[in-house]
Amino acid sequence: MTEFYTTKHIDNSRLVRQVAPRRLREYAYKMVWGAVLASCCLLYTWQHFQDIQLRYQLEDIQARHAQAVELNQQLHLEAASLSSPMRIDAIARQQLGMTVSAPARYVPAADVPRDAYLTQPVAVQPVRP
Repeated sequence: MTEFYTTKHIDNSRLVRQVAPRRLREYAYKMVWGAVLASCCLLYTWQHFQDIQLRYQLEDIQARHAQAVELNQQLHLEAASLSSPMRIDAIARQQLGMTVSAPARYVPAADVPRDAYLTQPVAVQPVRP
C-alpha cells in the first residue's frame, strides 16, 4: 500500500488577532514608564558630563589665575626696582652726564620779575650763609 501526502496551502493572512484593550493599556503604561526612566538616565548622564567639563574649565581658569598672580608679583617687583632712587641717580650720572647742582645756583621765583624769563637771563649772585 502506498501512501500519498498532499499539502494543502492555507492562507491565514487575512486573519487578524484581536488585542484586548486591557493589554494595550499595559503596553502604553510600560512604554510611558520606560520613556520616563530613559529620560531620567539621559538627564543624569548629561549633568554628569557637564560637571566633568566644568571641573576641567575651573582647573584651567585656576591655573591661569595662579600664573597671572605670579606675573603680577614679578611686575610689581620689577616696577619697584626700576623706580628705585639709587638706580635713577646712577643712570642720570653715568648715561646722561647729569650732576648735582650747587644750592647757590637755584633762583627763587619771588626774586625774579615775571618778564625776565622771557626776555633775558638773570645773573644771580650766590647766597652765602
